Amino acid sequence: MIITYLGGEFIKVQFGDITLAFNPPSKDSKLKASRFGADVALVSLNHADFNGAENLSHGERQPFLISGPGEYEIKDVAVRGFSTESTYGGEPHINTVYTVNLEGMKLCFLGALSSPDLPAVLKEELDGIDILFVPIGGEGVLVPSAANKLAVMLEPHLVIPIHFEGLGDKAALKQFLKEAGEEKAEVQDKLTIKKKDLEGKEGEVVVLKAGV
Repeated sequence: MIITYLGGEFIKVQFGDITLAFNPPSKDSKLKASRFGADVALVSLNHADFNGAENLSHGERQPFLISGPGEYEIKDVAVRGFSTESTYGGEPHINTVYTVNLEGMKLCFLGALSSPDLPAVLKEELDGIDILFVPIGGEGVLVPSAANKLAVMLEPHLVIPIHFEGLGDKAALKQFLKEAGEEKAEVQDKLTIKKKDLEGKEGEVVVLKAGV
């Protein structure tokens, strides 16, 4: 599996010949929209910064769009979406937290989550997470201390911070790393990982360079 961070909350996940994209920005966003072909587009919140699935079509490749709570299975990828609340953009919104099972790994994408207080049904689902994508930066998403508190509670093997680049405050990343005791975390261009690579890792923070 190869994970690439493209700024904002835009994450690209590749495994084999399948590509997933989380929260791609639209042409109406201030974020730069990267264009590539994706098989599945997951949108957590209906906002210009996250709902640009139209940029993920390439030739005959049209993404299957997932944009809300429910259970989905596409090309051996199992997805579950859970409704949460967000105040991103200054207004109340429905934000969908997604879990994705693929290649024997469980990914959790929190989207534009505003509060670390999760619904009970979601807490039950968030057991055994391998990779957690957590938004940091405040202004409608988690502040660094709350993001770290939630990450510690969920006990993933790896934590990948998002949102701070392009949407939030870059200083939030430094504060988050301090809260997590990971001030010296190395910035990587992308993350290439297999299930066996997660052995022995407990809440390790991986910082990905945006826009690679």
